[in-house]
Amino acid sequence: MNPFDALIEAMSVAALETLDHFDLDVALAAGVEPGRARAWARLREVYFGVTKFTRKQRDAVRLARGRSLDELALIERRIKPVTDAGQRWGLRLALLGVAGGYAAIEKAARELVPAEEAPAVNQAKFGPSRRGKRTLHLTYDEREMADMEHAGRQGIDPSKPAAQQLADNLVERFFGDGGIPAAAPRPMVLVPLPAFTRILAGEGDDVVLAMTDGTTMTGAKFLALEFGEELEVAAFHPAAGAVNLYRTQRLANGKQRDLARLSMPVCAFPGCRHGAEACEIHHVTAWKHGGETNVDNLAPLCRYHNRVNDDDPWRSVRGRIAMIRGAPTWISPGGVPVKNSDRGAMDQLFGYEKAPR
Repeated sequence: MNPFDALIEAMSVAALETLDHFDLDVALAAGVEPGRARAWARLREVYFGVTKFTRKQRDAVRLARGRSLDELALIERRIKPVTDAGQRWGLRLALLGVAGGYAAIEKAARELVPAEEAPAVNQAKFGPSRRGKRTLHLTYDEREMADMEHAGRQGIDPSKPAAQQLADNLVERFFGDGGIPAAAPRPMVLVPLPAFTRILAGEGDDVVLAMTDGTTMTGAKFLALEFGEELEVAAFHPAAGAVNLYRTQRLANGKQRDLARLSMPVCAFPGCRHGAEACEIHHVTAWKHGGETNVDNLAPLCRYHNRVNDDDPWRSVRGRIAMIRGAPTWISPGGVPVKNSDRGAMDQLFGYEKAPR
């Protein structure tokens, strides 16, 4: 059997056997999209996990044989809004009994489990940067949105595509006449400490570098000698990671946050796309366990992942963040390290593309 045929068999006629041997940690480490991997993990729990509906589970296993992973995942997505576990099992068995493949199951699911639309709320969501562009998704009251669309359509050329003209007009109205303050990004230079230095000791807000010629100097003095006194420079050690952020004046209160965000530009949990600027700063070794507020113990985590992170490493259920080669890295409950982004300072400076196992 060639590899493609084996893949199709594993995802269709042998789907239940695949789920029986599924391991979430291995799937994530192999690069499977996290959302898909978690969906498969939930399927394994449904068909092989512990439940008080053991007879229904046996019937479901029998009916699921020959179904594809996508069909099984579709059923779980459609019955997810149902809160009663017994009712979910009944719907699951009913959909497993539908003949005709994916499309037939989807049609039956729409009839058996009408989609409940959540009430719309006013919200704005900004997507991650891609090729110099970002996406804004705005939900607001229809009257105000109609007014915005009307304003955006003023003066557009009907012979040309409207979407780009709408975007340009709205941005012009948004920023025109200086009405909206522009973001002011801080230019910062990332600098790897040369091989002839090593971290010797901490000294307040600075560090002392030991030189191979027998002398020592502070990190701030070293960077001033190398780059002058006008640049804002962040220093990174190839093993220890972020060292300090140096300025020509007293260090800013946000220094440690800046360095944590440079080390990981997004939330450190795999698959999360919250930018570091919108994240909370997490103590890798928890404060309650003696973790200090130092740059080598800080990582950006979004509000949700900061709360589900396992602060007790001996009781890992959802996984936890650890520092590996100076970069925040998620450690799965099975001990597999997975890094969310390779755009952090350590990767840019030293080429650490993958977290070591």
